[in-house]
Amino acid sequence: MWGIHAARSAPRGRRQHFVEESSMRILMIGVIMLCPLSFVFAQDASSANTATTVCTFDDGQQVSVQYNNSAAKAEEPHNGKPWRPANAPMILFTQTALTINHVDVAPGAYSVWLIPDKKNWTFVVNKNVKPDASYDEAQDLVRESMEIGQLSDPAKQADLGFAHSSAKQCSLRVYYGRTGAWAEMGEK
Repeated sequence: MWGIHAARSAPRGRRQHFVEESSMRILMIGVIMLCPLSFVFAQDASSANTATTVCTFDDGQQVSVQYNNSAAKAEEPHNGKPWRPANAPMILFTQTALTINHVDVAPGAYSVWLIPDKKNWTFVVNKNVKPDASYDEAQDLVRESMEIGQLSDPAKQADLGFAHSSAKQCSLRVYYGRTGAWAEMGEK
């Protein structure tokens, strides 16, 4: 009798082990599938206000600027002071070497700052891309005076866009309040 009972319990033990192992596999697959969802929900609310504008040169290379386009009240620019919409980073990404105001800009990522003034604005490309970094003039790679004009309808929030002006030329347009400003950049 012991032999029969032992023979019956061995397959049952293997079967139980197989069921437990299968349950663990299913649980692990479920956890792996849910991980990307937790990442999506963990992103902060400011990412919902992130916009990107892109210019594609005739050879397919691109330059883009990512910025926050929320209509936050605390974002008002002050004449002569470095500014970025919603006080959130503006990042310039370039796949190709650029020339901005006769300065070579290598492919990569850079922070962008704007310095508004009554008669002109300044476009600043800065090497410091840390999201929480304060403006540091010593990190400036290039500054370019922006042409400005008056908008007939005020922009309630900052709006950036590229205009592809020629095969190797793009113009970054910035609209805020009643001001429209633009800066030229070319593919090297």
